[in-house]
Amino acid sequence: MRPKNLKTKIFLDSCDPAETKEVISILGFLDGQTTNPTLVAKNPYAKERFIQGEKFSKEEIFIFYKKMIKEIAGLIPKGSVSIEVYADEETTTEEMFAAGKEMFTWIPNAQIKYPIIPAGLESAKRSIQEGMRVNMTLCFSAEQAAAVYAATAGAKKGDVFVSPFLGRLDDIGENGMSLIENIINTYKKGDGHTEVLAASVRNMNHFLASLALGVDIITAPISILKEWGNMGTPIPEKFSDYNFSSLKNIPFEEIDLKKNWKDFDISHKLTEQGLKKFVSDWNSLIK
Repeated sequence: MRPKNLKTKIFLDSCDPAETKEVISILGFLDGQTTNPTLVAKNPYAKERFIQGEKFSKEEIFIFYKKMIKEIAGLIPKGSVSIEVYADEETTTEEMFAAGKEMFTWIPNAQIKYPIIPAGLESAKRSIQEGMRVNMTLCFSAEQAAAVYAATAGAKKGDVFVSPFLGRLDDIGENGMSLIENIINTYKKGDGHTEVLAASVRNMNHFLASLALGVDIITAPISILKEWGNMGTPIPEKFSDYNFSSLKNIPFEEIDLKKNWKDFDISHKLTEQGLKKFVSDWNSLIK
């Protein structure tokens, strides 16, 4: 069951309902689930079709994605389920927002994922104005996180997540945990409407350090959640116990959250690369 002293919400990063069931059986609870195009491609049925050379039509892939989302939502009806829009650098705000608006109708507990690019932030702003919930993905800088905060001003707590990607920063020698810490410290000056979701969690150090830091949400693959469950679901108290000295810390900088979101520097090479990877994985499934 859920540990009494656990304040962080625990999400599964997967587009496979069978994994949702397995995690619930191991942990006794699950607060939500995150999905993306890469995870759709990793779904066992989608992977088998790909191996057999039986790709989806554009209509079929959305039908399949919707089916998986509905099954997942049914397993965690009180949780949050993130659904990611298809977007590349050429996708317009109108296209992105229309897709998000449609996906939000799929289930009652949807959180629409938009990338932190201009069209994604404008779509998030419109979504919040229309009473939708969003999860802003591919975050790699505190300025990007600040832009998310500013674009979604007026939202209620729980309506907005920002997802910094730990593992992908580690891949380039930067300490993703220092980014999480910087964003949390930046948000302390705000109204609390944006929650920090630690994503791209690659190992148990990432997971436990995020718990110790008191991040709002962690999303992790089934392998890590199973390992945590087998450890007895420990809740560490000291963030200082976790050493990431082999990685370069991202320095903290004072950021004015009251600025217009368009005034922040939201460019980052990893956001661009991540967007291309999601597009590639999604398109690999389509005829």
